[in-house]
Amino acid sequence: MTHERVLEGNGVGLVREIALAGRIQRGLEALYRLDRTADVDAFVTHADEGQREALLVRESEDGLELQLRIPRLGDASVDVDGASLDPLCQIIEGVSHFVYLADRASLEREATQLELELQAEVDKYVILASALRDFDVRTSRRLRERLYDDVSFVHDANTVEGERYRMANVCARRFTGRLERDYVTRARFRELQGELRRFFHMGQNEKLRSP
Repeated sequence: MTHERVLEGNGVGLVREIALAGRIQRGLEALYRLDRTADVDAFVTHADEGQREALLVRESEDGLELQLRIPRLGDASVDVDGASLDPLCQIIEGVSHFVYLADRASLEREATQLELELQAEVDKYVILASALRDFDVRTSRRLRERLYDDVSFVHDANTVEGERYRMANVCARRFTGRLERDYVTRARFRELQGELRRFFHMGQNEKLRSP
């Protein structure tokens, strides 16, 4: 039975997105030194036209039931000066949510929505930076501009969701700015990885206070 046949229930068009989601999961787990608790590809479904990424969570007697809704990928190339990165960023964000929630559930630790959004904002920088052919201060600065400055928000600023997304954006911009200044400028990438691991395992209050 071919891989496409196995995935037929989800639509053959999902094969590429599922493969990418799996690579992102492996990358995040390797960076943060996490044990695998579930394979993200078993939970992926396509977003309908006009829908954005979403991790749907329901608590049952058997534990958490998850479904990760992701958009069609389009052009998967990473060019910080090129076309929209939005579909790719949505997939990274969804997988980040999945990995973070799975890790916290395995440790019986709570995770707030703000934690999920903040970690995802950082993970977008991490994953896209790792995909760049030449990652240095210039490309880091441009990538951060694309992710944190050249953005628009779906939710109004005076809503709970709007405030949450804006706070996550501001905190991630500040944190990755420090990473750029302290580590990228000096090509201290091993230390950069250690700082990213430390941030991942922090709780919400520590994340928000992290310079």
